[in-house]
Amino acid sequence: MAHMAIVTDLNRCVGCLSCNVACKALNNVIPGKYWNKTVRVGPNPKEEGGQFPDVEMYFVTVQCQHCTNPQCVAVCPTGASAVADDGTIQIDHELCIGCGACLTACPYGIRYLDDDLLAQKCNLCKDVIDEGGLPQCVSQCGGMARFFGDLDKGIETFEGAELADGKRVVLGEFCAPFTEEDVHTLPDFGNNPNMRYILRDMKWRTAESEMGTEYLTTFTDWRDTIK
Repeated sequence: MAHMAIVTDLNRCVGCLSCNVACKALNNVIPGKYWNKTVRVGPNPKEEGGQFPDVEMYFVTVQCQHCTNPQCVAVCPTGASAVADDGTIQIDHELCIGCGACLTACPYGIRYLDDDLLAQKCNLCKDVIDEGGLPQCVSQCGGMARFFGDLDKGIETFEGAELADGKRVVLGEFCAPFTEEDVHTLPDFGNNPNMRYILRDMKWRTAESEMGTEYLTTFTDWRDTIK
């Protein structure tokens, strides 16, 4: 089985929100809800006690992590949430009864019920990728920071938006060098999230107390408002 996922180079992401807007437009996401959300982390001191301008800041786009061990699938009583052949987590709305069990099970709070009481979330633009295309958030990334591919083939092979010559950029050729220590995931609660985030020369901050609550919505704030 493949494990299709998105890798985001956080050193390239400029927080332009193109991924958010493109996703909502393509997928007709209802007002007030999101399939992905960009969270600003920081500014935070580079060292304890540091002050401006000795601070660092980056942006993290949070969405369905298309986990290898998805708890949303485990708790679904009807089989509406399931793992597809490409490793993505998909929802069959013909089977969804709107019980909300998957919303509670997701540790990232990225699911919601729409106006018809059907569970919704990022599906990685399933219809598009099945035809060889890229997820909309990848193809429309303003900073050319997002890349899509199969984890089993290595993230260096992931492809991003097209250049002027019509060829897609390849992460391993386009992005600045990075090490395994520069590659991160959201907190793993036993679900094994598949989305990857590259961050060089800055501290990867996932604890709620580290994410810069004074300046912008934190991961926890967003998680609470999207439910």
